Formats: sequence, C-alpha cells, structure tokens
Amino acid sequence: MTASTEPDAPGGPDAPGGPDAPGGFDAAGPGTPAEPAAVLLKTGRFLRRGEAAPDLHSVRIEGGREGDVFYRDRWSHDKVVHSTHGVNCTGSCRWKVYVKDGIITWETQATDYPTAGPDRPEYEPRGCPRGAAFSWYTYSPARVRHPYVRGVLLDLYREAKQRLGDPVLAWADIQADPERRRAYQRARGKGGLVRASWGEAVEIIAAAHVHTIKTYGPDRVAGFSPIPAMSMVSHAAGARFMSLIGAPMLSFYDWYADLPVASPQVFGDQTDVPESGDWWDAAYLIMWGSNVPVTRTPDAHWMAEARYRGQKVVVVAPDYADNAKFADEWLHPHPGTDGALALGMGHVILRECFVERRVPFFDDYVRRFTDLPFLVTLTERDGAYVPGKFVRAADLGDTGEGAEWKTAVLDEATGRPVVPGGSLGFRWTESGKGRWNLDLGDVRPRLSLYEEDARGVEVLLPRFDTEGGAHGQGRGDVLRRGVPAIRLAGPGSPLVTTVFDLLLAQYGVGREGLAGTGRPRTTTPPRPAPPAGRRRTPPSLPPSARGSPGSSRRRPRSPRAAA
Repeated sequence: MTASTEPDAPGGPDAPGGPDAPGGFDAAGPGTPAEPAAVLLKTGRFLRRGEAAPDLHSVRIEGGREGDVFYRDRWSHDKVVHSTHGVNCTGSCRWKVYVKDGIITWETQATDYPTAGPDRPEYEPRGCPRGAAFSWYTYSPARVRHPYVRGVLLDLYREAKQRLGDPVLAWADIQADPERRRAYQRARGKGGLVRASWGEAVEIIAAAHVHTIKTYGPDRVAGFSPIPAMSMVSHAAGARFMSLIGAPMLSFYDWYADLPVASPQVFGDQTDVPESGDWWDAAYLIMWGSNVPVTRTPDAHWMAEARYRGQKVVVVAPDYADNAKFADEWLHPHPGTDGALALGMGHVILRECFVERRVPFFDDYVRRFTDLPFLVTLTERDGAYVPGKFVRAADLGDTGEGAEWKTAVLDEATGRPVVPGGSLGFRWTESGKGRWNLDLGDVRPRLSLYEEDARGVEVLLPRFDTEGGAHGQGRGDVLRRGVPAIRLAGPGSPLVTTVFDLLLAQYGVGREGLAGTGRPRTTTPPRPAPPAGRRRTPPSLPPSARGSPGSSRRRPRSPRAAA
C-alpha cells in the first residue's frame, strides 16, 4: 500500500478540499473544524510502499518490526530455578522460576511429579493463581524490605546506648526504669514504626536476649519460628537457635484449636492424617472449616473427580462458600453453633454404633488405634468424682524404665490390667525398642466397664459454655453424669473407668442404671427458644395462603363436606 502527496496526485495539495483550495482545511491549525481530517492525513507516515501479490490478496512489506522485540524479550531468561512459594501453604507446589539479570521474569508450574498410576488422578498440575502471581508480591512497592522499630523504643535505646556505650547495658537501663519501659509498651498497637538499619535492629534483639538470659535465665525466652510449611530452612534455623541457648520453643501448631492436643492424646502421634490424594478413596467427604477450592486449590481436583465415583460431599459452612457448590448437602449452622452440631453428630454415632448396637468395624478400630480403652483414675471431690490421670505401669508396681509413661488397659479375656506396647514409654526407651507399635498380640482391650461388675458413680465434667467455665465456679458450670467404675486392687485403691465411658458421659449418652443428671433422651428434639428480648414470630405465608385484608384463613370445605 502506498500514499502520495504530489501536487497532481489525487488527494494532494491542489485537490478539491485541500489546504490550498477555497474553504479547505489547515493541517497546522489545531482547533479548526477540519482538524480530524488533518489527523487522518498524518497517519500517512504509517503507510509504506509494498509489493502486492499477483492475486492482490496480500502485500509484502519489509522492516518495521522493531516493536516485536518487546514481546520476545518478555519471555527471555538467563536461568531456570525450582522453588515453592512460602506463604503458609501446605501445598508447597513446585514451580519453575525464570530469572533474567537476577530478576524474576515469569513462572510456570513444574510437570515432573511422579505418576499416581492408571487407576487414580495424577498429582499435577500443581499450583494456583496465588503462586503464579507470587513474583508480584516479591517486587510489590508495598513489601516491607527494611526493619521497623517502635519510635519510642528506638529513641530510648539510642539515648541509653550513647550514654552507656554498651548495647546490653543500654537495654538493662531501659528495663530497670518502669516509666520508660511502660512508655514503649503503651505505644504498641498505635503505629509509630520508624525505619532502622539491619545492624541496629539485630543489635537490639541480641541485647534483649542477653539481658533476659543473664537476669532471669534462658527459660524465660520463648521462641516462635516460621512453620515448616513456610520454609523448612527458616523453621529449622529458629528452632535450632532456641535449642542452643536453652530456650523453650513454642509450637507453631498451637492455634489449631484442640487438634494439636487431641491428636497425640487419641492416636498417640502428632496429626498423622491422610494426604489429599486419599480423598479419591473416600466414599463420604465432609468439608468443615476448609474452603478447599480456595485454600487447597492444587488438591481440589481429587474432591471434584471423586464425585464421579459416587462420593457424597457434605459442606458445613455458615456462608455459601466456593466449596458449597460441590456439595450434595450444605449445612449452614448459625455462626458459633457448629460446636453443638459436632456434639450432636458425635452423640448419634456413639449411641447408634456403640451402645444400641455394636458396629464391628468401629468397635475394632477404636480398640486398636485410639485411647478409648485406656484406664483413667477417678478422684473424689465435693461428694462426686472427677477424672484424674491415666493408669500407668508405675501404678501397677512396675519399676522398669519409662514405667510412668506406659498406659494400661483392661484385658477382656482375663479381666486384669495389662500394658500393651505403643505408648510413649516404649518409644523413647531402650527397653521399648521393637514394641512401639499397635500389635496387641493376644490382648483384646475392654472398651467399657459397663458390663463388668462395676458400680455407677457420678462424675463432674467441666462446662465451657457458661461464665464459670472449666473452673467450676458458679452455678451450672459442671455436668453431673454417671460412669461405671471399678477398683483394680481391692478396697482402698482408686476407682478407675475407661476413656470410652467418660466420652459417653461427656456426650450425654445415657445408659440404664448409671447415676447422673444428664438430659433424658427424647424422640422429638426440643425447639430452641428465641434469643432474649426477641419474640417468636410465626412463619411467613405466601399471599395465596394469607388471603385478602380482612378475610379469614379458613380451610375450604371438601367437595363432599360441601355437598
């Protein structure tokens, strides 16, 4: 395509309507009515001579591709490194990171995971949009790249160090003055952070550690390291440092409610749960407190694909979250009441699968894999009993290595207490080597003492839904329930029961002949009372059922009655 501005060419200066023609336009005069035409003429610089094809369907033009370099360089790189994105994500998906001149240019998902076999979904692709955009976080102008210190504290420290000349003495001087110490403590949570150098920030931290260790001892320093899912190197560095100075290491897992405590107590080890790939093998999946498509994006495909195998998916969430659209059933309890829902579900399982009838699989599982058969002592208090400690081998006269860490069960065949392997006393002792396992041998632990020659006693269990809480102070702060109990060594020895019997009492599963003031079971659950200050309103009715104003909602007589 070509364009010409020669005088005799069409569209040239002498052409009708050109700049030299009467009433023409002025290309150099912006603001005139003919300005759009002038702009259009200026685009002629983009029109260059070319060679047309014989069929006139294409034009061959050379040059003018300088702009393509930008798009080609967008994907150029010097090297490729493999990494994960440490953002407190347990996925730790493997990514290829492309680097040019030390700068991350782009990232792609690694596709070198081992195959899972022909009969189940593959692990890859791993990764999610948050991982793909991680380099944006790295170079974000909002990213904190320097240490910041509370301004009040920094001024106090600089003044004390200038006066005393030693970092540890400067920190001790601040701590010795209650008014100055209170000054920077009161500033917490109110902003006022100022930028400091790395050297000064590390110096303040080191001075505080040295002063605390010299004055109070190393056990007064508590450390919290990044979790392993963030970075194993960072976690190990922090944990190792705290161990070397003799300081206790806080668990990164403490914020997960009762899980860190309950898992070792019930199963004997720390949260040894199945991986996400095992969702494929499940016939029933409950998503409770986990919005899998959003928070576990790389793993969500197992849940979605397992539904094609007939898996039933239940979602418990107060809001219609992203995972609710995958659910066969969506339970949406009012916020704060899901604990009651869980207790109700547990009550049904315990009553229908263990008390009213015995489901062999459930019964065998809890005997082998949980602490439910373990014996627990009962301590007398206020005319009743409270659960005490586990019955251990040391309580049965064993003086061997680790006897105080070996829990006991009641053998169903002999009726005598035995100490099976698998407890901590076998894991961390020389004599326990080879016995830290779930091999019970000929022992079949008794799950409940209800069928033994046991007497029912009343136990006090703490309530956490009242102001008195677990301390039992005030009215209604304890549950009075009945459990079966026996004495292992005759009169004078402590009463014992099993964890299973205490569990039934906690869940309010009543059994005939046991003491306690547990709520009797009813076939029809009571209707919840309305909140204080709010009256119960009748359910709304459609207009067809409400009738017109002033009319009564009488049931129409049947044709037979009308006749």
